[in-house]
Amino acid sequence: MAGSLLLGIDIGTSSSKGVLCSPDGTILATATIGHDTSFPRPGWAEHDADAIWWGEFVSICRELLSGRYSGADVGGVAVSAIGPCMLPVDADGRPLRRAVLYGIDTRASAEVHWLEERYGADLLFAQSGMALTSQAVGPKILWLRNHEPDIFARTAMVHGSSGYVVHRLTGEHVIDRHTASAFNPLFNIEQLEWDDRYASDIIDLDRLPRLLDASEVAGQVTAAASAETGLPAGTPVTAGTIDVAAEAPSVGVVDPGDMMLMYGSTAFLLNLVDRARPDRRLWTAAYSLPNRQAVMGGMATSGLITRWFRDVLAGDERRTETEAGINAYARLGEMAASVPAGSDGLMCLPYFAGERTPLHDPDARGMFAGLTLHHDRAHLYRSVLEGVGYGVRHHLEIMRDLDATPRRVVAVGGGTQGDLWMQIVSDICGITQLVPEHTIGASFGDAMLAGLATGIVSETDLRDPAWVRIDRAIQPDPNNSPVYDAGYRIYRDLYERTKDQIHALGRLHSGG
Repeated sequence: MAGSLLLGIDIGTSSSKGVLCSPDGTILATATIGHDTSFPRPGWAEHDADAIWWGEFVSICRELLSGRYSGADVGGVAVSAIGPCMLPVDADGRPLRRAVLYGIDTRASAEVHWLEERYGADLLFAQSGMALTSQAVGPKILWLRNHEPDIFARTAMVHGSSGYVVHRLTGEHVIDRHTASAFNPLFNIEQLEWDDRYASDIIDLDRLPRLLDASEVAGQVTAAASAETGLPAGTPVTAGTIDVAAEAPSVGVVDPGDMMLMYGSTAFLLNLVDRARPDRRLWTAAYSLPNRQAVMGGMATSGLITRWFRDVLAGDERRTETEAGINAYARLGEMAASVPAGSDGLMCLPYFAGERTPLHDPDARGMFAGLTLHHDRAHLYRSVLEGVGYGVRHHLEIMRDLDATPRRVVAVGGGTQGDLWMQIVSDICGITQLVPEHTIGASFGDAMLAGLATGIVSETDLRDPAWVRIDRAIQPDPNNSPVYDAGYRIYRDLYERTKDQIHALGRLHSGG
C-alpha cells in the first residue's frame, strides 16, 4: 500500500478538516481543528493565511501522519478551502495582509458599482457569465488598489485560499478554473482562460496564477514543505479548489442534473448542467472536473445563524453541553421539532450578513417577523431553520426557470448531522435529499481529486458505491406543503416590502 494513500485537507470558514483514505475510499484517519473568522468592520471578513490556512494544513498533516501511517504511504495530496478569496503576496510568496474572504465580505461594493458604470453591467456579465457581486474577486483586487496602494504596489501575485496552500507546498503559483471563474471580470467563461479586456483598471494578468483544472497535478512537495508537514519531497499535489467543488464529486455529483446542497456556515447549491446557463441572479462556473459547468448559489449565512443563536440565545443549552455533554444544537433541534410547521406564524429572514445569491444585496439584514408573546426560543430557532429553507427554495425556482431543475439532490455539511433541518428544507422545497454515509466534508472529495490527478483513482470510481455511499433519503411531507407554500409567498414579499427600511437602518448604523 506504500505510496497509494490519498490525503485531503479542507480549510473552512470556522474549522479545518483532513482525511487519509485508501484507494477504494476507505477512511483511515481524520483530524479537525477549529478557528475563528475575523470581522474587523461591518461587512469585512478575513483570515490570517499563514496561521489558519497554512498553519492548520501543517498541523493536520502532522496529526494524520503521526500514527499508523507516515508520509511515505501518501501517493497524492489535494487541498480545498473557502472561496473565492483574495490574498496578495509579495515576490517571496509571503502574505502582505490578511486574506479577504468570499461573498460574506462586502467591502468592495463601491468598486462593483464603479466597474459597472465604467464598462456596463451587460458587457461584464457577457464575458464572465456572472454579475459583479460581493462574491467577485476582481472588485476586491480593485479595492486593494484603491484603499491600500502601498500593499498593492508590492503585490507580486494574488492567490486564492487553496492556491496559497499549494504554493507553500510546491512553490508553484496556480489556480484552478473553478476558483478562477469567480475572479470576474478577469476570466472568460467561454474560453475558460484569463481575459485582459477589463484588466487595465484592476491588475496585470501576469500577477494572477497559472490556470489548471482541479484534477490536475500542480507540482510536488518541496524540501522546505516536507520539513514542515512530514510529507516526502516529490509527493504530487493537485491544483486545489473551493470546498464545494471538491466535495461535490465525492458524493456523486458527476452528471448534469446532479446537485449538491451544502449545509455549512453558509448554504451553497451546486447544480451540474450540460452547458453554461448564465443568469445574473446565480453564478456560473467551470467545475472541478473537466468539460463540465455548474450553476451555483450561495446564501451568506445558514450555519452561521444557528451558531449565533446558540451563542447569544442558548446559554442554558451551552452550559448543559459543558456540564453533561449534551450537544446544544441537538437540544435546540429537539425544541424546534416540537413546534409545528410555520413556527406558529413566526418568520425569519436569514440575511444576517447581507445576502449573496439571488438577491446580491450586501445591505440586507436579518429579521424576525410576526413575534407575539406566545413565541419562545423553540419558535425562534425553528423559524431560523425555515428561513434558510425558504432561501433554498428561492434558488431552486430560479434554476427551474433556467431549465436546470436538479433531478438528484445530495445533502452534505454539518447541518446533516440531524434530520430536522433537512426535513424542513425538503418540506418547503418539495424535494428528496440523499444523505451520504460520510459527512466529513470537502476533505473527502480532496482525497478523491488527489486520486484522479495521480491516476490512483479512475473517473469510473466517481460513480462507484465504494466511494459514493448513500446512507438515507429525506422525503418531503406533503402534509406541510400548504403552510410552507403560503409561507414562501410571504417570505418573498417581506423582503421586497421592507428592504428600503432595512437599508436605511444600515445607513443609520454606519453613520450615513
